[in-house]
Amino acid sequence: MESRAGGPQRSDAQRNRERILEVALVELSRSADVPLSTIAKKAGVGQGTLYRNFPNREALVLEAYHHEVRQLTDSAAELLKVMEPDQALRAWMDRLARFIMAKTGLADALRQAAGATGGPEPSGYALVFGSIESLLNANHEAGTIRPGVTADDFLRAIAGIWQIDISGDWHTQTTRLLDIVMDGLRAGRRGGADGGRVGGTAKRVGCRAESGRLSRVPVVCRSGPTRRTHPPRPSGDPALLTG
Repeated sequence: MESRAGGPQRSDAQRNRERILEVALVELSRSADVPLSTIAKKAGVGQGTLYRNFPNREALVLEAYHHEVRQLTDSAAELLKVMEPDQALRAWMDRLARFIMAKTGLADALRQAAGATGGPEPSGYALVFGSIESLLNANHEAGTIRPGVTADDFLRAIAGIWQIDISGDWHTQTTRLLDIVMDGLRAGRRGGADGGRVGGTAKRVGCRAESGRLSRVPVVCRSGPTRRTHPPRPSGDPALLTG
């Protein structure tokens, strides 16, 4: 970024700007009406510095959102450089969850900003969708997820995130949900250890009735991942409904 004088913006000025955006994202997610003076104070800058970067509330709200979109989408390529494709995808999914929670918290502030500027609410959908496609393509090439999964499939699979209450323990809940989704994506991958192939077949666990109770027994079939065999439980055990 360049200053008004035309030269590179000083690193401390750039850090101030990024710090303002980080604090604004957090504070505006909590309250759309948070005073800008509060954001400046928590960012450790003067109000003059804030207004030099963002002349009004609407400019700050919109840039905080766009900054978060850029951070999210840029990180996809960065993660693929330093991690295996499936690990990069899983790490990026955590960042996507944080982005979704932030967008949910910013909803009121974004609506107010859009109303004040007379424009539509901003959307980073195309950029995020493109990042999902690049991550999935890298995994398909490496054979680290099941073949044929599309970005649309992925978004449907994680749709439960939008049902999580941002005011609760959303981090624990999203982590659990995304772990389940990632396990599903890895199932059926080419040559994966979880393919469970033994001598050209795969072993899975089936259930059969035995003396009035359900008993889990290994069954050899042509496809499907290996699943852990659990000890038999009494027929009245409610865990059978979810395990």
